[in-house]
Amino acid sequence: MATLQNSPSLHRTLVLNSFTKLHKQSTFHCCRRSNSFLVRAEQTPASSTCSPSQDRSGRRQVLAAGTIASWVFLTNQHFVSFAAENKKGFLPVTDKTDGYEFVYPFGWQEVTVEGQDKVFKDVIEPLEIVSVNVFPTVKQDIKEFGPPQQVAETLIKKVLAPPTQKTKLIEAVEHEIDGKTYYTFEFVAKAPNYTRHALSTISIGNGKFFTLTTGANERRWGKMKDKLHTVVDSFKIFKV
Repeated sequence: MATLQNSPSLHRTLVLNSFTKLHKQSTFHCCRRSNSFLVRAEQTPASSTCSPSQDRSGRRQVLAAGTIASWVFLTNQHFVSFAAENKKGFLPVTDKTDGYEFVYPFGWQEVTVEGQDKVFKDVIEPLEIVSVNVFPTVKQDIKEFGPPQQVAETLIKKVLAPPTQKTKLIEAVEHEIDGKTYYTFEFVAKAPNYTRHALSTISIGNGKFFTLTTGANERRWGKMKDKLHTVVDSFKIFKV
């Protein structure tokens, strides 16, 4: 099984190419959908006549139609409300050039950082940030570099944290989205005057190696962890 330390291609792209400045245009999408349902019952003209059985049958059909429409309406309203609740407080990002998407907390601002493909950060808390790196690779699947823990530890030490900081991997897991493998891991990086608690997710697609990393100061981790997990879990690569 290949290792990151012994992989010339990944070492070259992640360490050397990490200093290459990349600028791409992102596209933002935010929409709200609503659906309405109408049940129309045509009345019989006063001049026409019908039997009692036909009249009862017609009433049953109208009542049935009304019941079904009401159920569909309520179900649809619940779905729309649920979807809006899931996205509340976040804004979506879609990069159609490299083929990835994710969400970030409302209020964070986009900034330009050398060597990063996308960066959004809180203007008050400097450690509350999400960044995306994109590197070319000949690999087809993230599993070709090794198991989650091994890959995570190497990336943390060589790419995601300065060599002067003391790092600790907390957890590394593997999961799939639409048949594509992702590694997601949690770690802390200690500097002399602060500790950053971070989450990362990595995967391969479109001939590129993707990393998304977000985090916060350890003192704010309890408040921010749910939002940061939402950011990491939203990351998805699509074909371009």
